Amino acid sequence: MEKAKGIDVSHWQGRIDFDKVKSQGYSFVMINAGYGKYISQKDENFEKNYAAARKAGLNIGTYWYSYALTEADALAEAKTFLEAVKGKKFEYPLAFDIEDASQSELPNAAINKIIETFCDYLESNGYYAAVYSYANFFKRKVSDSVKSRYDIWVAHFDVAKPAISNYGMWQYTSKGTVNGVSDRCDCNYAYKDYPAIMKKKCLNLYPSNAKNLDTTGYKKGDKGNGVLALKYLLMLAKKKGMHNINLDKNDIFGAGTQKAVNNILKNHSYSQNGIAGKKFIDLIGNELLK
Repeated sequence: MEKAKGIDVSHWQGRIDFDKVKSQGYSFVMINAGYGKYISQKDENFEKNYAAARKAGLNIGTYWYSYALTEADALAEAKTFLEAVKGKKFEYPLAFDIEDASQSELPNAAINKIIETFCDYLESNGYYAAVYSYANFFKRKVSDSVKSRYDIWVAHFDVAKPAISNYGMWQYTSKGTVNGVSDRCDCNYAYKDYPAIMKKKCLNLYPSNAKNLDTTGYKKGDKGNGVLALKYLLMLAKKKGMHNINLDKNDIFGAGTQKAVNNILKNHSYSQNGIAGKKFIDLIGNELLK
């Protein structure tokens, strides 16, 4: 797709005329929802910024500034983030903003676990997660596996292109001059058709029109050799990148197996009914043979 232009805004920018922003060719806005792990830290202008951007017809995403130093902190922040944006639909990602100086001194392994904890919680609740930071932070602190696992929104200013690859959005300046915004603002390019992704995959509170792939088959609570064979097939599917759920090598269809099945169904735009029947097995087999 042709890259889309957008801005991101926070409480310090005051009132913004989003109609003027849109008239200049900007199609989306990333709105700060708050920071930290307490709902009292919700951005004081989030509600009115969201309402005004929606009224102007802009596509909307949101982000949460993190101070998390542990996985427990990250989970608390993710829960507060979803509380702050509850009931609102987004065409763009919900981004985890990890850039604070207090985090840069953490071991890389801890950083990656913090990102995974936050973003996995968002995904488990039906949202499209992204990670925001500066290019240097991504290069120094974030593993390739995490960068490939989640969408990346990278900040890198005064360059022809960012110093990392495989990003979905690029914040290319913090000194943008946009009519309708009284102060200098951050400007971004988006390289994916995020609204289409949300609608197709029924994420970010977009309603599901998905159909069942199977109505009969293995389901939660089943046991036996057939379930064991299904789980080995799911383990191969995980290696193929079709889901990211770890499974036990037993013959029980439990909560983890159900989550893996639903993950695959969701990624193929089917209803997440937790049933693995003949069509589901054929779907995995065809993917593995590619």
